[in-house]
Amino acid sequence: MASIIGASGHSSPVTPLPVTSKLTTKCENPTVLSARPKIAELVFQLYGRSLHPELFDIYQSRTIKRAGYEATVQITSTGHLVTWQYQGIILTEVATAANHPLPERRRLMSYRLKGERSDRLQCHGGVTYEMSFSLEPAHSEKFLAYQKELTLQATRQGMLQLFDASGRLETGAMSYINVDSRDRTLRVQAFHTFPDDCAVLKIQSAYQLPR
Repeated sequence: MASIIGASGHSSPVTPLPVTSKLTTKCENPTVLSARPKIAELVFQLYGRSLHPELFDIYQSRTIKRAGYEATVQITSTGHLVTWQYQGIILTEVATAANHPLPERRRLMSYRLKGERSDRLQCHGGVTYEMSFSLEPAHSEKFLAYQKELTLQATRQGMLQLFDASGRLETGAMSYINVDSRDRTLRVQAFHTFPDDCAVLKIQSAYQLPR
């Protein structure tokens, strides 16, 4: 498990040479009869341990294996889940509903998903984790255009999950995740949309091996 020894500030990004990764993807039909939780119900949490997959309704799963680390990225009914492992260190990032029954043991971060925030952890052995999120409101026309743009982007790369409409707009929510896997760095960009509130939640995180 990770031993956290610091949490503040930012560091310069690492740009390692890309190598071929071993990747497995498990995808069901991207349209699922389900609805997104309300914005006010969402939280972001980081753990220094793995979480049981039985705690989540997982719609899509993607596994990345590199020489130095392994990661699993999943879209869930309430947001997303990222589990990253390196030499016995485990970091698990989750965006989910606040009332979701999750453990408190080895919870390293916990934030309500509102406004903007960034944070950084320095882990035992020189591993670093950085995250930032922003919740951006928009007018309905701009929101629909943005959601269409994300859908087109997902046809070229990334993971896409569509949800049923549940409110005043005919379109349903969506989750789009793009993963950039390098030799020593994993970067995850997650976009979760909320048509009832005309808002887009953006979450970015980076897992970096020691230099």
